[in-house]
Amino acid sequence: MARTAVVIGGGHNGLVAAAMLAKAGLSVTVLEADGEVGGGARTVEIMPGVRVPGLAHVLHLLHPQVISELDLDQSGLQYAAPDIDTVALDARGRNLVISRDRGELAGKDLAAGEQAAWARLNERLSRFAGALAPMLAEPPPRLASSNLAENLKLARLGLRIRRLGRADMREFLRIALMNVADLLDEELTDERLRGAVAFDAVLGSHLGPRSPGSVLGLLYRMAGEVLGERGARAIPQGGMGGVVKAIAEAGERAGVRTVVSAPVERIIVRGDRAVGVELATGDEIAADLVVSAIDPRTTFLDLVGVEHLDIGFTRRVRNIRARGNVAKLHLVLDGLPSFNGLDRLNHDGRLVVAPSVEAVERAFNPAKYGQYSPEPLLEMTIPSIVDPTLAPPGKHVLSALVQFAPYDLAGGWDGAREKFADLIVATIARYAPQIQNQIAHRELLTPVDIERRYRMPGGHWHHGELAPDQMLMLRPVPGAAQYDTPIPGLYLCGAGCHPGGGVTGVAGLNAARRILAKEKRA
Repeated sequence: MARTAVVIGGGHNGLVAAAMLAKAGLSVTVLEADGEVGGGARTVEIMPGVRVPGLAHVLHLLHPQVISELDLDQSGLQYAAPDIDTVALDARGRNLVISRDRGELAGKDLAAGEQAAWARLNERLSRFAGALAPMLAEPPPRLASSNLAENLKLARLGLRIRRLGRADMREFLRIALMNVADLLDEELTDERLRGAVAFDAVLGSHLGPRSPGSVLGLLYRMAGEVLGERGARAIPQGGMGGVVKAIAEAGERAGVRTVVSAPVERIIVRGDRAVGVELATGDEIAADLVVSAIDPRTTFLDLVGVEHLDIGFTRRVRNIRARGNVAKLHLVLDGLPSFNGLDRLNHDGRLVVAPSVEAVERAFNPAKYGQYSPEPLLEMTIPSIVDPTLAPPGKHVLSALVQFAPYDLAGGWDGAREKFADLIVATIARYAPQIQNQIAHRELLTPVDIERRYRMPGGHWHHGELAPDQMLMLRPVPGAAQYDTPIPGLYLCGAGCHPGGGVTGVAGLNAARRILAKEKRA
């Protein structure tokens, strides 16, 4: 009889893990608390006939091994735009276009030598990100292990860095834990470019460009690829929900059973082993393996219970930092907006409002004290330009990630939500003056709203801050950093695991491989 597994949570990582386990012959059931799978990668309808990417809106980290292992191309994974430009917007129309090949700049008043300086920096950072990229698709090594395989992982990491060459190896070690502002001070002069790069380094985190470790965040984002192009960004057909649909279909082909509107109340532990789950209805589902795709704090503190865990481990779990700092704005527009000085052909790219490194740091400062930024930073897309299935003819949708918006806002978000939404729209209007007259509907999700809607504690899409002390073998905490947990039969596979959040599928892939390797040895 086939071994059984229950996967808690139907986000993309849970679906990837389920599909991988089912392909290997296990009988797998996915339990999703909401009425549909996908989590923050869903495409949602906010008006009749109008759909928007619920949270994630640009694809750049979906791992090629996930695509190949699950044959997602055969499941309908398609790109409405396979490699989009990034446009650093300027209120005066002096926009800077960072082209699809990642090395070309186009814009007014570009200083002599800046193109070459950017090409050198971008190429060097891409090499460093490429050296780190193989680590994404394998469990992080265990430190101080006597196991030969674990020591080989550490050796391979060192060898990849050493293969960069002596000069690059020294440079990598110099900048890896550096702050991105200092790096940009050394390399670039154009404030539009510096601001856009600094924004990428801190997006989704509680860091400013002068925070130590922000270079590491930039390298993490650059480690992704689309269709073999490192650093490329894509808009999926059907929004991010198109990716989820392809993964879910791969699972269905393998025999995965998915149950929605089925919140899990408790992980059943008997004889110090996970043996199944209890639903909110009181029904119990027995399983040989329990795999949690939800965040580690909820998994251990709420579903397992501290009575089954060591005090020191419980303390580490409680101290996982996961306070979101990003809001999500959706606008339904009566027509295509026009941005100052921007060619209409470039409206289909990734539009960034981050005027300078100093502007990014100033925007971060209030968040340290529980205030939202009076000059918010934005990453915007208008996906309906390249994917007309999202909106009826004549209408468009604008999707924006808004940084910085602290989860723990002083005074709470209930009385501040609309004021902040007004501020964001006013900010966009500085770059697209007529947009306020085009808005047919708007929706702002604060980190608190993101927490409620997508069951992400703290409203943090990484399920835990992506910082040096919460990465690799320290993620989510020592004792649960290789997808195993202190409870035999219970595994983790969500964004709180290595390598982190974003629509990657890698945590689910790595966890399934880890489980199957242990099953083979058992």
